[in-house]
Amino acid sequence: MEILTSILLWFSAISVAIMAGIYFTFSVFLMRSLDAIEAPAGMLAMQSINRVIVRSLFLPIFFASTLSCAALAGFAAMTIDLNGALYTLLGSSLYVVGMFIVTVGGNVPLNNRLEATDVTTREAAAVWSLYLKRWTAWNHVRTLACTGSLILLVCALVERG
Repeated sequence: MEILTSILLWFSAISVAIMAGIYFTFSVFLMRSLDAIEAPAGMLAMQSINRVIVRSLFLPIFFASTLSCAALAGFAAMTIDLNGALYTLLGSSLYVVGMFIVTVGGNVPLNNRLEATDVTTREAAAVWSLYLKRWTAWNHVRTLACTGSLILLVCALVERG
């Protein structure tokens, strides 16, 4: 169980770092760049990003990192007295809640609504404006959750030696 935990911890830390970088990119400049493009080009670009991202390496990393962190949370809860277990439990739980649940409950429904919107309609500009505000806010949560999770998982690795 010790070797499995170590493997999962390293995999989780690396995959969480990748996800933090992806979300950071969207939060810091990508969404602002799409908003700055003359309408409806930004909206069309985001619709395309949402279609492509689910057929890329993003989705396997998204699910594998979530499963790895969920397993780590379970292992850490059962062995909370071991070195690094509290950091592991906090970091992996923060990731599952702050990244996975936020994505499924916040970002995905917004992506679905955006996808269903015809960019040529009058409603499109209002949908895009609301999308940018809400989606980006949820993405900030994911960015912070992934970053916090990464810090805690690295602390777990350090404490484990």
